[in-house]
Amino acid sequence: MNFKEYVIDKLAELTELEKGVIENSVEVPPEEKMGDLAFPCFPLARIMRKAPPIIAAELAEKFNSDEVLDKVEAVGGYLNFFFNRAEFEKETIEAIKASNGNWGTSDIGNGKTVLVEYSSPNIAKPFHIGHLFSTAVGNSLAKIYKHLGYNVQSLNHLGDWGTQFGKLISAYKRWGDPSVIEKDPIKELLKIYVKFHDEAKEHPELEDEAREYFKKLEDGDEETTKLWSYFREQSLVEFKRVYDMLGVKFDSYNGEAFYSDKMQEVVDILDEKGLLTDSEGAKVVDLSELNVPPCIILKSDGATIYATRDIAAALYRHRTYNFDKNIYVVGTPQALHFKQIFAVMEKAGWEWSKNCKHVGFGLVKLPGKSMSTRNGDVVFLEEVLNESIEKTRAIIETNSPDMENKDEVAKKIGIGAILYTFLKNSREKDIVFAWDTMLDFEGESAPYCQYGYARGRSILRRAEGIDYSDADLSKATSDEAYALVKQLNSFGDAVKDAADKNEPFYINRYVTNLTKAFNKFYNTNPIMKDDVDDETKKARLAIVDASTQVIKTALGLLGIDTVESM
Repeated sequence: MNFKEYVIDKLAELTELEKGVIENSVEVPPEEKMGDLAFPCFPLARIMRKAPPIIAAELAEKFNSDEVLDKVEAVGGYLNFFFNRAEFEKETIEAIKASNGNWGTSDIGNGKTVLVEYSSPNIAKPFHIGHLFSTAVGNSLAKIYKHLGYNVQSLNHLGDWGTQFGKLISAYKRWGDPSVIEKDPIKELLKIYVKFHDEAKEHPELEDEAREYFKKLEDGDEETTKLWSYFREQSLVEFKRVYDMLGVKFDSYNGEAFYSDKMQEVVDILDEKGLLTDSEGAKVVDLSELNVPPCIILKSDGATIYATRDIAAALYRHRTYNFDKNIYVVGTPQALHFKQIFAVMEKAGWEWSKNCKHVGFGLVKLPGKSMSTRNGDVVFLEEVLNESIEKTRAIIETNSPDMENKDEVAKKIGIGAILYTFLKNSREKDIVFAWDTMLDFEGESAPYCQYGYARGRSILRRAEGIDYSDADLSKATSDEAYALVKQLNSFGDAVKDAADKNEPFYINRYVTNLTKAFNKFYNTNPIMKDDVDDETKKARLAIVDASTQVIKTALGLLGIDTVESM
């Protein structure tokens, strides 16, 4: 039984308004004492030629108390609906139990494919804390879409092509020491990459040398290709180690280089359609009608750029996956780039380009400055994760020295704390990296939610042997219990909102509020105390069980693991 749908159907029957109009008008009152749903009667005033308060009063009399509605009140121009608490709780708790851990799922994605491109670090550069923003958001979105029934493909579009590799090859041939690099490839490659940029300030001819090396790479030169392959292989080893820590998996690691033999077709198509024009020796697509700078397809030296490769990638993905959505989780500074390539694809007549979506996110900054691998100003992600795990381990040693599986618990809580920090606000908001806030385990945090789950599981372990499968929920209809069950019931809406807006923040906010409601419930509604009668105990245990299921599912959509005890 969908209580909201029931109210909408009854209103449609009594008012002859279209269901869609009613659905858009029905709202949740700002205060619980005003009911569970409210319908403003103002749209009916013109139709019925009566004042909204009179309409509300007349409609209220036509509703009868039943198994769904406890009462309907007219307040001013509003109809306020109060659900039958026991029936609402019964319907919700039974549905959560029947879902087998899949509460909030949907079939809206059945038969549809969503591609989520995220993380996408540059090879031969360290996996720094800035990369976590894309990784956390993209991984969460992939999980959210899967929860809604979509076929999801997670794509890691590695930055493994471009002039920067000409620079790295130049740096390696000048200052690279294979014996040193073998010990710590990525950090040593970063050192010589930074050195290249320092030297290029005094010797700008190095930039020309770098461009020559990249042209050799594009032309398939054996020596440069071998070096490039070495950089890529070493990078993937480091990246996958960090991804394993985060529990992140990809269906494809096809980077920019994968499309190197697919770009000429893009150039030919755009040329055949008369979209390419000359601009100082370069080939561009004019986008002046959109008040957007021209999109460069070929540079004056004939080399391709990001735009060419991204268009080739989009065309390949359309042919390979026939996607319904192609989502790019890439920083907001790249908004113009995506606006340009989407416009080019639309001008090329590719209808499917409208299904391409740039999902931007803010910057991760160091206090007082932005991070830059070029200048060596980075914070390595693996070090941050390990620091968080170590800090958590120390807290456990102090507070719970006898806990089993300390290392496993510390890892889940420590990494969860970091992920939560990146997902707790709108993704477009910048994050200033600071240890004191990043590792703050107090207040609204992943450990707070994980502790709520662990507390619930502890209660259920104490109740082992009590059969609450047929609990009478009318025995647990306190304000706190009802508020909690309403939160549980709304999980599906939070998941849909997160997908509609491509904002994991909605799940983060939901699970935090759910944990708050759960904490308030078990602090004010005794469960395992001797003076609690058996039927009330069973009803409250059923609510605890459902709550832990949904907290775990919601945290899972954020990529955060739960622990059974803390």
